[in-house]
Amino acid sequence: MGNSAGRSDFEWVYTDQPHTQRRKEMLAKYPAIKALMRPDPHLKWTVLGLVLAQLLACWLVRGLAWRWLLFWAYTFGGCVNHSLTLAIHDISHNTAFGNAHAAHNRWFAIFANLPVGVPYAASFKKYHVDHHRYLGGDGLDVDVPTRLEGWLFCTPARKLLWLVLQPFFYSLRPLCVNPKALTRMEVFNALVQLAADAAIFALWGLKPVAYLLASSLLGLGLHPISGHFVAEHYMFLKGHETYSYYGPLNWITFNVGYHVEHHDFPSIPGCNLPLVRKIAPEYYDHLPQHHSWVKVLWDFVFEDSLGPYARVKRVCKLAEGGL
Repeated sequence: MGNSAGRSDFEWVYTDQPHTQRRKEMLAKYPAIKALMRPDPHLKWTVLGLVLAQLLACWLVRGLAWRWLLFWAYTFGGCVNHSLTLAIHDISHNTAFGNAHAAHNRWFAIFANLPVGVPYAASFKKYHVDHHRYLGGDGLDVDVPTRLEGWLFCTPARKLLWLVLQPFFYSLRPLCVNPKALTRMEVFNALVQLAADAAIFALWGLKPVAYLLASSLLGLGLHPISGHFVAEHYMFLKGHETYSYYGPLNWITFNVGYHVEHHDFPSIPGCNLPLVRKIAPEYYDHLPQHHSWVKVLWDFVFEDSLGPYARVKRVCKLAEGGL
């Protein structure tokens, strides 16, 4: 199965996450950054185009052979559905309609969820706030793998399997690490998604539904875009827990590659994150960065020092009012 990875535990630190202090410093030095904290006027139209593209694809694949359906699910649908999950990520920060219309953002995220095939948006919002507030927090940040994942997926072959199964780990991990009560919005999300899936099945049969589900499973698994899952917070260099990527795949991922910038200013939409770096280059240009998400995946699989354990963890004190 390959050589065991070098790490046997997470990288435990006893300092606060770096983004909070950097945010304070940067806002004091560059108050113009506050002007970037506004909704993205193009986000809703981009999401609408992606959803309609997948609906058109559903109609086109209804008569395809299964092998071609899976081919298009990986090469086209996987890109679109992964892009939509990242649109949902952006929308979770109220970047579609602004903080004054938070409910509109929640509902729009459920609309963006439709081609994904399974309810995702409402649960993602519920947990993602903890990822920012308690970055690497033990028992709080469900983006960090479990000890079982770190222990089990420790060889190249097993790490490759772990990457393939990423959609399942991201879905099930919150239930094990930090289970929370079901919300009305999650129930609404599930009902809307089931109704949409049933409508597509009634109109065009099984293959379009299978296409959407395959697009999500393949696009969020071992796929070039999925390199961002590993690139963002896995410790490629000791002492650094968040990394940016400034390459061309940002064009179809709502600039999620600008991840240090995003954690510094979560309320700034992806379209404006390059401007943060442009305004304050001295805060970013010296930091280690990734140049290829494909290389990130390759290194993750074959470098012994990398694996599910290669994450910074800390014990966090709950904010006032709890979660």
